[in-house]
Amino acid sequence: MKTLLITGFDPFGGENINPSWETVKRLPDEIGSYQLHKLQIPTRFGVAAEKVLETARMIVPDAIISVGQAGGRKGITPEVVAINLQEASIPDNAGHQPTDTPVAAHGPAAYFSTLPVRRMVESIRETGLPSNLSFSAGAFVCNDVMYTLLHHFQGTQVQCGFIHVPFLPEQAKENVPCLSLDEMVKGITAAIAALE
Repeated sequence: MKTLLITGFDPFGGENINPSWETVKRLPDEIGSYQLHKLQIPTRFGVAAEKVLETARMIVPDAIISVGQAGGRKGITPEVVAINLQEASIPDNAGHQPTDTPVAAHGPAAYFSTLPVRRMVESIRETGLPSNLSFSAGAFVCNDVMYTLLHHFQGTQVQCGFIHVPFLPEQAKENVPCLSLDEMVKGITAAIAALE
């Protein structure tokens, strides 16, 4: 079987739950031809990406998907592009709040996901859940992880990318979009199935 390293974040920004990790830890251990290795990572610039790379060095995955929370989004959104910028509107979980800082000092301005993002959107939609491509992973820790992984694995066979999920119902204030945990698990499972 192939190996998929899939990650989710710990809570941040005053929340006591993060739907990305809640979803990842409930995924099946096998989806299609992939054996899943699940990893929780801290919402911290640099540290999160290094933890993924450290684990990747040990398990040598065929693909890496990081999942993160994007409160306010309506659906499950595979990211198309990561930019070489750290720009935080709130501090990370270590209190760091970089502005106008490159992720990689001599890296290119951006990298495109090497996951089959359009096929993933179609696969998620086939389950009846809302999904669309996102063209901005922001400039917080999610983007930092996505960019670092794509930079590190550039020119290799390892597919890398990022998927954002919306708030859970218990996080969503009035009229803020959300999906249930079961729906997120179903959607991310469908996205992984599109790796075939």
